[in-house]
This record gives sequence, C-alpha cells and structure tokens, in this order.
Amino acid sequence: RLHLSSSNSNGYKGVHKDASGRFYAQHRVDGSLVSIGHFGTAVEAAVVYARAVGEYQPPAHPPPTVATEAEGLRLHLSSSGGTGYKGVTTHYSGRFMAQHNVRGRKVHVGGLFGTAVEAAVAY
Repeated sequence: RLHLSSSNSNGYKGVHKDASGRFYAQHRVDGSLVSIGHFGTAVEAAVVYARAVGEYQPPAHPPPTVATEAEGLRLHLSSSGGTGYKGVTTHYSGRFMAQHNVRGRKVHVGGLFGTAVEAAVAY
C-alpha cells in the first residue's frame, strides 16, 4: 500500500525531491532518519518506502498501465516523466501542472497544483 500525503508536494509520505530533480525516500527508525535511496520517479520512491516500512505487497498480477485511483479516477503512470504521472510536470515554482497535447500544442489543464497526485487527477 502506497502512503499518500496531502502535506507533501509530490503526494507521497517519505518521498522528497532533491536539487537534481530525482526523488529519494527516507523513514524514521528509532527516531533517526534513514535514507532508503534515490529514484527516477516519485512512484518508484513511494514503493520502496512502503517496502521499508513493511506495508508493500506486490500485485498478484502484472502491474496495469493505470497505477492508482484518486477521487474515483484512474491515474496513469509514466516512467519518462519526473513526477511519475502521464501529463504531469513540475512548474518552475515547485508546484505541479497537468497538460494535454491537442493537435500538436500543449494545453494546460486547471492551473497549478500542490501535489503531483492532484495534477494527475486534473489530467
């Protein structure tokens, strides 16, 4: 089970973004922060975090192209984007935005969002 967080800008508990744009996971053990590693996407870091805290259970079937749900919507993963979600990018302000390609042009959807999950819902 992945740990969603509305107070963390990437949407996952224990997952943070470093200055290079990569994501890292960490958790507390006996009051001390323990680094788990660096990853290309927030989702990869969230899976490793869940494993580290003992709550990850691998799927019984191969993972679908749709990774999770929020507000009754299926959110699409992307391994090529830094946020882990298709159509979601990080704005220079550190917030997140959703965008579609319409006839070769990028169209922004819904403004800026505090978390990647919120932007993925808008996508």
